[in-house]
Amino acid sequence: MDRVSPLLRRDKKNPADRTVTLVSKPGCHLCDDAREVIVRVTGELGAAFEERDITQDEELYRKYWEQIPVTLIDGKQHDFWRVDERRLRTALGS
Repeated sequence: MDRVSPLLRRDKKNPADRTVTLVSKPGCHLCDDAREVIVRVTGELGAAFEERDITQDEELYRKYWEQIPVTLIDGKQHDFWRVDERRLRTALGS
C-alpha cells in the first residue's frame, strides 16, 4: 500500500522540469565552488541550469548582495554561500 499522501505526490516534480539558478559575481571563489556542484548535479539529473551575475542586475544585488553565491530552484531561494550536493539532489526530487 502506498502511504505517501496524495498532496506530496502531486507536488513532487521531475528534476528535468526544474531550473536551478546560481546568483553569482565575477571573481567569487565560493561562486566557482557552487557552480561546480550545481553543474554536476543538474547535468546528472537533467535539470536546467542558469547563472545570473549580481553585478548586472540591480534587483538581485539589493536582495542577495550579502549572501553570494545564492542558489534558487524554480525562482525560490534554496541556499546561499555553499551548496550541499545531497541537499540539492533532494530538493530536485532525486
